[in-house]
Amino acid sequence: MDQQSQDPQTQRSNLPFHAEDQSGPESSVNSEVLSGTTGKASRAREASPSFGRLPKHVAIIPDGNRRWARAQGLHPAVGYAAGMERGLVMLDECLGIGIREVSVYGFTTDNTKRPRDQRDAFVAACVSFVQRAQTRDIAIRVVGDDTSPLFPEPLKPYVKDRLGSGMKVNLLVNYGWEWDLKTAMKGSPTLPIAERLASADVSRIDLMVRWGGMCRLSGMLPVQSVYADFFVVPDLWPDYKAEQFHQALHWYAKQDVTLGG
Repeated sequence: MDQQSQDPQTQRSNLPFHAEDQSGPESSVNSEVLSGTTGKASRAREASPSFGRLPKHVAIIPDGNRRWARAQGLHPAVGYAAGMERGLVMLDECLGIGIREVSVYGFTTDNTKRPRDQRDAFVAACVSFVQRAQTRDIAIRVVGDDTSPLFPEPLKPYVKDRLGSGMKVNLLVNYGWEWDLKTAMKGSPTLPIAERLASADVSRIDLMVRWGGMCRLSGMLPVQSVYADFFVVPDLWPDYKAEQFHQALHWYAKQDVTLGG
């Protein structure tokens, strides 16, 4: 769940879709983040704020896990574990607000080129995320190239079927945009391209939110995101707070959504 390692301060812009800093850097690892206490106690929250118009499908790019860990003087693996915990908190927030579908970037085929210890860490974080997320009221599916030896074996059942019931959750694991589009090229030309994708079960994205300050898509679901509104949070993903997500939703409610019409 980490896409790049540059300093977000160098990537900020004054574009309207770019959030302002909400919080300062944290000096230590939050004990709740690493203790796994995102159960019933942390899911019990006050009534969610109201939004003028909610996106049906929100995509999340949870960037900055390695940068966060290094800023704490920790191994990047700690950052992936912390990011996984914040992902569960984010899911609970989406459930409480009433989002219908959420897509989360786990790791890409390009990410697998990283050192072995980092690769093992983000794979383990994705497996743990799915195993713990499925206790919620969600229907989860994993989208990615499961023919690769780098694809985690425990997640293969989630590739073939969407498991569970409730809010749709799509976790991209060993995902590559070229792999997705090449699958579409093999399908019948009489069908719309969206129905021929390897990710065909994922609907059109309304709002994409990227943590970590970078203003780029990083190859996430290029067909489904073609009309997505893009919001950037400068804070690193393990510093996720519900207020950051709320800011993105309030911003989205003010956008003029025409889908090209």
